[in-house]
Amino acid sequence: MTDDLSATEERARRTLLRQMLATLAYRANKAVTGAPPGFGDVSAGGGTRPALMIISHMADLMEWGASVARGQSVWRDATPSSWEGEVDRFFTGLPALDEQVAASEISKSAGDKLVQGPIADAFTHLGQIGILRRIAGSPVRGESYARAAITEGRVGRDQAAPNWEFD
Repeated sequence: MTDDLSATEERARRTLLRQMLATLAYRANKAVTGAPPGFGDVSAGGGTRPALMIISHMADLMEWGASVARGQSVWRDATPSSWEGEVDRFFTGLPALDEQVAASEISKSAGDKLVQGPIADAFTHLGQIGILRRIAGSPVRGESYARAAITEGRVGRDQAAPNWEFD
């Protein structure tokens, strides 16, 4: 073990990281599904990033996270393609990160870096996508996420239906 983690602590860290990634996948899928045509161009104004740039950055974060889980730290700013292309890239990078976490021994420092960096940042940007959906006149329905059927390892677009939505 690295960073003096016991095997039990390392398994618990891996489980928590994978549950966070599954939660990110569930919430991200809900936020991007049904986005209106041209949504990638929507911004909050005042020089803020449009939705396309935000989802592209989220995909970059997943790629960076996978490198951190491998014990590296490789950052790449990709050139965004299209809204659909970047959503697909995000939902390719998220399972790749989850697979790396599932298959690797994650040190305390790497686990901390994953939470503090790519995972927390992706959740922040996911909130921005939600705000932009509302600005675009296509708000995402609220939900009691604590009641959602979110499962470790379920990190793609195929997510359970919402259990408790509200307006």
